[in-house]
Amino acid sequence: MNTIEDFISGLPKAELHLHIEGTFEPELMFRIAERNQVQLKYSSVSELKAAYDFNNLQEFLDIYYSGANVLIEEQDFYDLTWAYLLKIHSQNVLHTEIFFDPQTHTSRGIPFGTVISGIQRALVDGQEKLGISYRLIMSFLRHLSEDSAFQTLAEAMPYQSWISAVGLDSSEKGHPPTQFERVFAKAKENGFLTVAHAGEEGPPEYVWEALDLLHVSRIDHGNRSLEDPLLVNKLANLKMPLTVCPLSNLKLKVVHDMAQHPLKEMLGKGIMATVNSDDPAYFGGYINENYLAVANALNLSKEQLAQLARNSFAASFLNEKEQLKMIEKVDRFYELNRD
Repeated sequence: MNTIEDFISGLPKAELHLHIEGTFEPELMFRIAERNQVQLKYSSVSELKAAYDFNNLQEFLDIYYSGANVLIEEQDFYDLTWAYLLKIHSQNVLHTEIFFDPQTHTSRGIPFGTVISGIQRALVDGQEKLGISYRLIMSFLRHLSEDSAFQTLAEAMPYQSWISAVGLDSSEKGHPPTQFERVFAKAKENGFLTVAHAGEEGPPEYVWEALDLLHVSRIDHGNRSLEDPLLVNKLANLKMPLTVCPLSNLKLKVVHDMAQHPLKEMLGKGIMATVNSDDPAYFGGYINENYLAVANALNLSKEQLAQLARNSFAASFLNEKEQLKMIEKVDRFYELNRD
């Protein structure tokens, strides 16, 4: 196993930052649209793919929400999730923690139960048939109101045993975590863990708010944390994981050149960074492609790549025994393939 590409392919990994709606490949989108008799505004797969040329987060979100409109039946959500699980199974992902955005669907009149039942059924099948363990994270859309988030939390309660954590995503600028402090407090009161997107396009202050007000277990993205030395020290001392998404950052112009990506600097400063794919259908790559992009651009060693994989399990919501078991798999693989 001489090449970095082969090493990455075989490396046992977890994915912790993945929006299931963002795995909607154009081919599947067209099949489900035809099944549900929904008219897409694009005439072909190639025309749709050509539209995946974003200048910023908002331009991406506009097409992301448009694509989600074809998801109507429970089977649609199953098919979407199952396609993702088959893909990551081929990339040696052993554990995944998936975001879903119920408000994207309930706002269209799709019942909460329809959405989560299809996703959960696929995740159970993925564990039984593919050996991929999982956790499910329900995200609130930060461009919507606090009242809408509270309503979504209430809708989630009958399915609480299926949901490990709540998160905060969508357009970051102008929507600070502080707007959702009370919702997150209620979620924690009900036993949910918390995570939040912060410091992608938003400033380091949003990361502070996520830590101090939302009491998160992980920061999703967190790139701009490096602008604040005090925050860097806090993240390192807390061993607070950052779920970093390199190809997403490049596609959305958070970074303009992968060689300038802050991942290596994060590792050097003792931050528990992880590599993830975010919305891989839209951003040009699943988890292995993200590992390979940073490995090549930042000249990462096999040891650094293995550390990223260890971090992915250590930062997961698996229990400590399960984490250690997975990390041992990384260590064994590294020892056999380090040269």
